[in-house]
Amino acid sequence: MSNGDWLDTLKEQGAVKPRRSLAEEAAETLREFILLEKLAPGTAIPERDLATALGVSRTPLREALRLLEIEGLVEYSATRRPRVADPSLSELTQYISVLGALEGLAGETACEVATDSEIAEIAKLGQEMAKRSDQLEPLDFFQLNMAFHAAIVEASQNEPLIETHRQYNARLWRARFLSSRQVDRRDNTLAQHDDILDALKKRDATATRRALRDHLQSTITNIARIREDAADSEE
Repeated sequence: MSNGDWLDTLKEQGAVKPRRSLAEEAAETLREFILLEKLAPGTAIPERDLATALGVSRTPLREALRLLEIEGLVEYSATRRPRVADPSLSELTQYISVLGALEGLAGETACEVATDSEIAEIAKLGQEMAKRSDQLEPLDFFQLNMAFHAAIVEASQNEPLIETHRQYNARLWRARFLSSRQVDRRDNTLAQHDDILDALKKRDATATRRALRDHLQSTITNIARIREDAADSEE
């Protein structure tokens, strides 16, 4: 095997996976707590106590909180005290509207430039969601859902679009999780995914864009319903 051959093989199969930092590990733990509402919106986050509970120093904890701030899961008061974010429905609606436009553009572009293997991989994710829908826990279903959408955006092969989508999507993780975790709405989610996949496989750019934007619009509808139900239960 020549140098070029074995180096290519090594790149494909033997690349050393980067180890996550303490900050990333702490962020992952806190992200799950926030998404599952073990930390409710508006909850103050005591840095010293939290660092002790996680077994890390204040420095990686603060880095973790900054990561979650970028994702819209943590916000800071005027005195720079961290708390779990609680964005208004109006704020979420604005972000989701932009995200819908970004995913619609990504789907439209993917119809033109995506490889057959990329579309097949997107279809595989959709099929896995449908096959395991009844068994998946909400967080696992959500992660597959996000992988499905991310794969479509990646298939656009447009780096500025991919990066912009990543930034906006990061700020909507909790909102999209709240929408996704409604088990009674899973059939609707899967049906919308089928519409997206059908249009994408046909490389129908207009239909793909419309299906993705409609899908994101349903997120706004779901969030509004969740908030109305919560308000009713408090009365």
